[in-house]
Formats: sequence, C-alpha cells, structure tokens
Amino acid sequence: MNLKQALGSVALGVGTAAAAARGLRYDEELEPALVGEQDTYRWRGMDVAYTEGGDPDDPDLVLLHGVNAAGSSGEWREVFGDLTADYHVVAPDLPGFGRSDRPPLRYSAALYEDFVHDFLQSFDEPTVVASSLSAAYAARAAEHGNVDVSRFVLICPTTKAGPEPPKGPARELLRAPVVGEGLFRLLTSKPAIRYFNADHGYYDANNITAEWTDYEWKTTHVEGARFAFASFVAGFLNSDIDLGETLAALDVPTTIVWGREAEVSPLADGKELADDAGAELVVFDRAKLLPHVEHPNKFLDALRNSETAD
Repeated sequence: MNLKQALGSVALGVGTAAAAARGLRYDEELEPALVGEQDTYRWRGMDVAYTEGGDPDDPDLVLLHGVNAAGSSGEWREVFGDLTADYHVVAPDLPGFGRSDRPPLRYSAALYEDFVHDFLQSFDEPTVVASSLSAAYAARAAEHGNVDVSRFVLICPTTKAGPEPPKGPARELLRAPVVGEGLFRLLTSKPAIRYFNADHGYYDANNITAEWTDYEWKTTHVEGARFAFASFVAGFLNSDIDLGETLAALDVPTTIVWGREAEVSPLADGKELADDAGAELVVFDRAKLLPHVEHPNKFLDALRNSETAD
C-alpha cells in the first residue's frame, strides 16, 4: 500500500475516520521504550527525551533512530542493554517523535540536521549509529564542523524517504484538524502498522511482537504525533546531501549495514553508497530495513568488529 492508495481509500470514508479519531488518542504518558536513565535535552524550546546507560567514563555512543510514523528510540531495544557494557550509550527520541515534545511545526530536514549537530556537540568524539534518514542528518552534522565523530555505523542509510520534490498539499492535508487526524489514525492503525512492518521493515513477521506493535500504536496516537509524519511522508524530511561524497570527504571510519532482502532501500543502493564513500559494507541475510532488530547479536559483532578494522 503506497500513500496514493491510502489517500484514495481514506477519501471514501474520511468522515467516519474523523469521528473515530477523537476517541483514539492515547492520552496517558508514553512509557520509555528503553530501560535506562531517563532525561531531557532542552533544544529550541522543546524537551527532547533520551535514555542513557552505561558508565559515563566509557566511550560515548549515540543511537539515532530512523524516521517513520512510529519512529522512536525503541528501535534500539534489542541492542541497547548489551551496548551499555562497553559504552556510555545515549538514545534520543528525535523532536516530534517518541517521548519528545511534538509541537505543530512544519518539520524539515534542516531542523533535524541542526538538532543532530547540536546534540552531538554534547559528547566527546562519539561513535554514531544512525538508521535510514538519520544517517544523512548525522553526516551533515559532521560536515558542518564543531562535531568530532570517531566512527559511523549507518543502517540502510538514505537521503530520500518521500516524494521529490516535496508535496505541500499532502503535508497540509495530514496537518489539517479533524480530517488530517482521521487520516493519520487510519494510516497508523494496528493493522496498518503490522502491514508496513511486514512489508518493508522485517524479513520475518514473527519477529514483530504484539507488545512492540502496541507500543508503536501508542507512540502514533499521542497528541501531535501526525505533524512530523506529515512532513516525512510529503518529502520535506528528505536531505539534499550527497551522502557518498560527504562520507568520502569526512575523515571518519564508516561501516554501512544493510539487509539483503531490503526492497524500499535495495542492497544495490548500499553497494553503490559503500563504493562512493569508501566504507565497509556488512550485509545481513534474512533482513530488510531493521537488521539490528532481527539479528541483534550479529549487529553487535559487526559494530565491535568495525572498531578493529583499521
């Protein structure tokens, strides 16, 4: 199901959806997706939530989750605890996602690039592990200077996850009160979440637990959840960076991790990017866009091996 098909389906019953939306908000406080110390980083008037773990004297490692309707630091749930044995680990919920503030901004790639830049300045030469679009934001942050990254581990990195050029009407439709909220609720119903996860997130649908589906439903049904997604699905979170060229120019060792069965971002893209960037490419069999979730032990090995590759 693509966005055009979803919009067409919703158009047939948007009045019903809008009415239902008012009764489908998650009004309780969203619980942390990760076990660790919970804190907030104040940025441009927003409280950005993050989970911290490990010994502060160990090397810093920052985990940047991917961008999608249900994006959150919970993407790292299978590896966060193990990483704290060797690193001081920090995993934020990006502005507009998870437990962070979700004001009704017109979110943009520039906003996320600025956030990642400022957030990374808080750490001493961190290893940065970033998924999908967040990889482009992290590379831009390092390119802009004042951010010293010791290593990148990038999971199915991309610069584009929406239409090019961006579609303003699609963004405004999703931002609209009542109708936009009704549409968003349909796109983030539990059946829709399960569909999108199985279609391009996970290789094995059995790896999608009911508990995690429930958490993704909750995080997409808190107040303001649709605003960042509206910009994402309409293409306004696409980065204009040439990721391969930028990574090649940076003096930062880079490992790119890819799922062999990924279709939205096919392995051919990963091979081309690795060649352009002069980066190591690690391919996981029986994985799509979330190899670190489906194969956490292999991912941990790949991350640790990357440190001794030079």
